[in-house]
Amino acid sequence: MVRILPMGASALLVEVDGIDEVLALHAVLSDTICADDPSIELVPAAHTVLIRAAPGSDLAALAGRVREVASDPRQVGPVAPARPDRDLIEIPVRYDGPDLDEVAGLTGLTPQEVVAAHTGAPWRVAFGGFAPGFAYLVGGDPRLEVARRAEPRTRVPAGSVGLAGEFSGVYPRSSPGGWQLIGSTDVVLWDPARTPPALLQPGLWVRFVEHRPASDGQ
Repeated sequence: MVRILPMGASALLVEVDGIDEVLALHAVLSDTICADDPSIELVPAAHTVLIRAAPGSDLAALAGRVREVASDPRQVGPVAPARPDRDLIEIPVRYDGPDLDEVAGLTGLTPQEVVAAHTGAPWRVAFGGFAPGFAYLVGGDPRLEVARRAEPRTRVPAGSVGLAGEFSGVYPRSSPGGWQLIGSTDVVLWDPARTPPALLQPGLWVRFVEHRPASDGQ
């Protein structure tokens, strides 16, 4: 079910049932409405897609177009598979996180099985989060679904790779946080000099790859 609400003078908020619908709607709006009008900006979230138009835009007409697209099952279908040539980003991870053993205990897996599950299939970028460059990733192994920590840390280092609920994510900068930390990476998630600055854009796929530093003396 799709619900379209006005948001101020130049934006619409589209409410859908869940993340799968958000991803599908974001993809089709990008290929249709945004392709016709590059000034339109889409901001996905867990159950919504915010559509920002240029000031003075005809929101009634835009809402009608969105409703037309969203109600057409030929356009809004299952999420498309990854296209490695353009949609897949690999992130090397050192699985050295302070919560790896705890996650293993919560899931009934061994630490190495947690690593294998995290790297075993690509994750989908669903939407951006609490800090520039942070992305909520979905679609991973369901065995890795764990609750956030009961007591959040006052400081999580930049590059920390974590799990929380159905999501995985990478902290782009040092900040407080309550995710279960299973690893770390040196990949830069947010770079103001890059276009776009955020490496992980909604709809892209991410594959985590275990990185094992060479032993001393090799």
